[in-house]
Amino acid sequence: MRQLELLAPAKNLECGIAAIDHGADAVYIGASRFGARVAAGNSLSDIEALCQYAHQFGARVYVTVNTIVYDDELDDTRQLLRQLADIHVDAILVQDMAVLEMRNEQLGMSNDDYHFPELHASTQTDNRTADKVRWLRDIGFKRAVLARELSAQEIAEIHREVPDIELEVFVHGALCVSYSGLCYASQHCFSRSANRGACAQFCRMKFDLLDAEGREIGHQRYFLSLKDMNQSQQLAALIEAGASSFKIEGRLKDVTYVKNVTAAYSQLLNDYIKHHPHDYQRASSGRSTYTFTPDLRKTFNRGYTNYFLHGRQPDIASFDTPKAMGEYVGTVKEIRGNSFNVAGVASFSNGDGLCFVNANRELEGFRVNRVEGNRLFPLKMPANLRPGLRLYRNNDVEMERLLGKASADRKIPVTMELRATGDGFSLQMGQAVASIVADHQEAQKDPRENIIRQLSKLGGTPYECTEVRIPADFNYFIPSSLLADLRRQVVDAAPHHPTPITHHLSPLTPHLSPLTPYPSPYLYNVSNRLARKFYEQQGIQVSEAYELRPQSGPIMQCRHCLRYSLGFCVKNGGRKPEWKEPLSLRLGDGRLFPLEFDCRHCQMNVYAE
Repeated sequence: MRQLELLAPAKNLECGIAAIDHGADAVYIGASRFGARVAAGNSLSDIEALCQYAHQFGARVYVTVNTIVYDDELDDTRQLLRQLADIHVDAILVQDMAVLEMRNEQLGMSNDDYHFPELHASTQTDNRTADKVRWLRDIGFKRAVLARELSAQEIAEIHREVPDIELEVFVHGALCVSYSGLCYASQHCFSRSANRGACAQFCRMKFDLLDAEGREIGHQRYFLSLKDMNQSQQLAALIEAGASSFKIEGRLKDVTYVKNVTAAYSQLLNDYIKHHPHDYQRASSGRSTYTFTPDLRKTFNRGYTNYFLHGRQPDIASFDTPKAMGEYVGTVKEIRGNSFNVAGVASFSNGDGLCFVNANRELEGFRVNRVEGNRLFPLKMPANLRPGLRLYRNNDVEMERLLGKASADRKIPVTMELRATGDGFSLQMGQAVASIVADHQEAQKDPRENIIRQLSKLGGTPYECTEVRIPADFNYFIPSSLLADLRRQVVDAAPHHPTPITHHLSPLTPHLSPLTPYPSPYLYNVSNRLARKFYEQQGIQVSEAYELRPQSGPIMQCRHCLRYSLGFCVKNGGRKPEWKEPLSLRLGDGRLFPLEFDCRHCQMNVYAE
C-alpha cells in the first residue's frame, strides 16, 4: 500500500505545530543558517520540540540546508548537520553536494548505530528529467523534489523510469518564474543570491517590454510575475503520475495560511484515499477535526493556476500586480456618496480588505468600515472605483478571526481492551499492553460505566478512545486510581508516543551513473572545495558559482514564455509577431535584460545586458 504525504511549511515552531494539528504528515523548516529562506531561520531547540510533537503522530520533520555553502562556512555546516542528527530530524533538504560529502564523512567515522537523517534533493538542484533523478538516487538521495514546471506526463515518465526513489511535488503557493537553482537575477542586480536564500524577487518587479528597435510593446507591467499554484483539483493526476509527497509552499507565510491550506489539502487527500482504500494510506497517524471550513480562496494568493500540469497554458502570469488579490466577491453595482453596493452572493464584515484593478491596470485596495447588507461603506472611498469593476477580497476578517484561535484538534483513534489476569488486570491499546497487580474484588454494581469513563480520559495525549472492550462476564471493582495507572502505562507503551524516528545508514558506496553536464558549467552552483571535489571525482570539470564569479549566459531560465503568453507563439497557433526581435525587458532604472526564445526546448532565457 502506497503512503501519501502532505508536506506543509513551518516558518517557526508555532506554524509547525499548527501544520501537524491541521493534518500535515510532515513539515519542512529552516535552521538558523543555510536555508533557502534566509528570513525563516529557527533554533535547534525549537526544531527539536517540533520533532517531539510531530513524532507523536508518526509525522516527520525535514530541515532545509539547501543553499550553496562557501569554503569558510564548511565547518559550521558540518556542526549543524551533527546537531540535526542528534535531535533526530527525519531528513535534510540539500542543494550543495558538499552536504552529501559531509554525510559520507560522518557515516564513515561513526559506528554502526549512528543515526543520520535521510537526504532529499531540493528543487534547487534542478530536478526535471529522469536521468537527473536516477543520478540523484544513485548517489544516495532518498527523495527528489521535482521542478514545479513539470507536467503530469513528465512526472509519470520519471516515476516509470526511476520507480525506486520518492518523488515530491509542489501543489500550492508562490511560483518562481525561473527553474529553481538557475536564477541569478537577484545576485546580478542586487548582490542578493537566490541560491543563498536572499532572493530580492526580481520577478515581481515592473518592466517595459521593448523590441529590437527600442519600441515599447508593453509599458510598466509585471511580465515575470506568475500567479500562485493551486493543484487542489489535480491531486488525483499527481498521485496517479507517481508522486508520493505533496508540498505546500510558504516558509514565509503566517500561521493562518498554514492552518487553512494544510486543512484543505488534508481533507482532499483523505477523500481520495476514501475512494481507493486498498491502494493508499496517509503517511502519519491521527484524525484532525476543525472549527472552520477550509477555503483556499480566502488565503493569500495572486490568482491561481495549475501551471504546466496539463501542458502549456496561456493564463499563468499576473501582469497587473504581484500582490495578493484573494477571492472574487462580485462586481460594483452602484456608487452613491460614500458607499456602494455589490452584485454578488458574498457576505462581508466590518474591516474586510477589498481590492480591484483600475483602468490603468493597477491594483487598488481599501478597507470596509461598515457593512449594511450588500452596501459597503469604505474607510476612505477609492477615487478610481467604478460600476462594473470586479471586486476581490484579500483580507477576510471573519476567516482571520476563526483561524486566530485554536482551530483544529488531531487525535489518533484507539480501542482499549480490559481483561482480568491471574494476579490483576491487563489493558491493551493497539500493540501496547500494560498490567497491574490487584485483588479481584467483586463489584457491588455494574463497574463498566466507571471503567469506560476512567480509561477514556486521554486528554493531553495524542489519542482518542473510540471504544473500551470489556468481557461480558467481567464484574470486578477496580479503584479509579488503578485504572488511571493502567491508562498511563499503556499510553507510555504505545508506539506513537514521542520517540525518535531514526534511520540506520551505512557509509555510501554509490553506483554512479554519468551526469550529463549542463550547457554552462557554472549552473552546478559550485561554491566550495568539497562540492568541487565531488564533481571532479566523477570526471566533471566545474567552474565557480555565479555568486563567486559572474559569467556570461542566462541569469534566468524559464518555462514561462512571454511570446506565448502574449499570443504570438506561431508554434502553438499564435499570431505572427508584429515586432522585431530580440526583445528586452527594461527595469525602471533603465537596465535592460535581453530575452532569448529557445523554441527547441520551449524555454525563455533572460540575459543581463
